[in-house]
Amino acid sequence: MDYTKRSINPDEIPTREFHQFLLGSVAPRPIAFVSTINEEGVANLAPYSFFNVFSSNPPIAVFSSNRRVSNNTTKDTLYNIQLNKEAVINVVDYSIVRQMAIASVEFSSDISEFIKSGLTPEKAEVVTPPMVKESPASMECTVEDIITLGEHGGAGHLIICKIHRLHVREEAIDENDRINPHKMDLMGRMGRAYYCRASGENVFPIVQAVTKLCIGFDALPEAVQKSTSLTGNELAQLAGSHELPTEKMMTKVKKNYAFSTLDAHHQVIKELISKDEIEEALAVAFI
Repeated sequence: MDYTKRSINPDEIPTREFHQFLLGSVAPRPIAFVSTINEEGVANLAPYSFFNVFSSNPPIAVFSSNRRVSNNTTKDTLYNIQLNKEAVINVVDYSIVRQMAIASVEFSSDISEFIKSGLTPEKAEVVTPPMVKESPASMECTVEDIITLGEHGGAGHLIICKIHRLHVREEAIDENDRINPHKMDLMGRMGRAYYCRASGENVFPIVQAVTKLCIGFDALPEAVQKSTSLTGNELAQLAGSHELPTEKMMTKVKKNYAFSTLDAHHQVIKELISKDEIEEALAVAFI
């Protein structure tokens, strides 16, 4: 693999181009599908992918409504939030991603994106803006603060939201009261017109205890660390082990395996890792 990187100075290229380099580099990003309401009672709905949750206690979500690069104007969402300090952050699943795209069109403030996108407004419990009924999860929020990051096109406004209610689609919660990501079927935003779907084979668990020490890469034999056939992810599965091979396991693998070449040795390790036989693969690495 070629690890050569291009150095990009944001002061030397147009903001629009650097913006796209950022979006392609920091991805996938969750999508905040934000509903607000103006003084005329018109519900606005707009997607934002500069978004995440940043605290559980208190429960805080933050998204950024950037100034438009083209003409340095701000969006209806920001105006409405400055007006009444309320919003609902809905998430976007695969079933509504095209409707979300319609809601991103810059309609005038007297037109509701709920109507244009065909999505259903649903009454919230504690805030005035409606939830998106078709969304698998919605967060009713009041706005704690708005931090302006600049005055030029592309500058963000960090909108810090306190979550008062979280509504999650019942069928997405399993028998252990945990969210099933395949049932949520969430969408993520990439760069330019690209999106990704967080379900199916692209969703998988990585279990690594963080409170129990692992042996690390430096504990692996040097020849294994420098292997040209074992990938970094494969080596990490060995290095993530909590202890070195036991004497019993070493006796077993020395009896069962013999290698004529280094490559053959590493191919066996690779095969054992692919079968999730990590303890045996680690012992073979030490032969």
